[in-house]
Amino acid sequence: MSTLETKSKVMVVDDHPLFREYLAQLINKDPAMEVVGECDNIRDAMTLFQKSAPDIAVLDITLKGSSGLELLKNLRAMGATIPMLVLSMHDETLYAERVIRAGANGYITKQESPAEILTAIRTIARGEVYLSPQMTKLVLRRLSKPVAETDGMNLLTDRELEVFQLIGSGRSGREIAQILNVGTTTVDTYRARIKEKLGVTTGAVLYHRAVQWLQETGSGAEG
Repeated sequence: MSTLETKSKVMVVDDHPLFREYLAQLINKDPAMEVVGECDNIRDAMTLFQKSAPDIAVLDITLKGSSGLELLKNLRAMGATIPMLVLSMHDETLYAERVIRAGANGYITKQESPAEILTAIRTIARGEVYLSPQMTKLVLRRLSKPVAETDGMNLLTDRELEVFQLIGSGRSGREIAQILNVGTTTVDTYRARIKEKLGVTTGAVLYHRAVQWLQETGSGAEG
């Protein structure tokens, strides 16, 4: 068997073209891996997965018109068993627990060094879970509790959390609709659900709560 045939095939899904190019170059420098396809949305990712049969998937949280968490769940629902790493701009305290619950094998932020990103990919390729030591302790502690006993933010769905984050970043309803590729009425529905789950009664209070949450977690709006 040739060296090429023994390489692990990696699928990259990220909505930033320049970062996809950087990540592909980084992965292809590893003699044990090669990128077999790239895309920026769920529909193309599902097609790419079926066509290229990757051994590993590296996914961003924020994709065009959708969420990487949604893609992760879709792939698992269709029976995909390959290791999947979520790589995002978001602080790991925001999403690490959610991606592990959804079936990911690891989470790492884009701020990490190229060497650490490769380490994360190699780790999940071995069938292990990759998280920072601090996040591992936090996730294990939270996963041991029922949702009702954890922070109220856990009541939000993945898409509601995205909307909440965008609200805190000062995005208008129209801007959020464009970013998520949904209608403004859908965004209004998300807002209403978020307010109900968080016990918030007005838009102003919701905005203040979202801003405060982003400041506490140190997260930006882009994925």
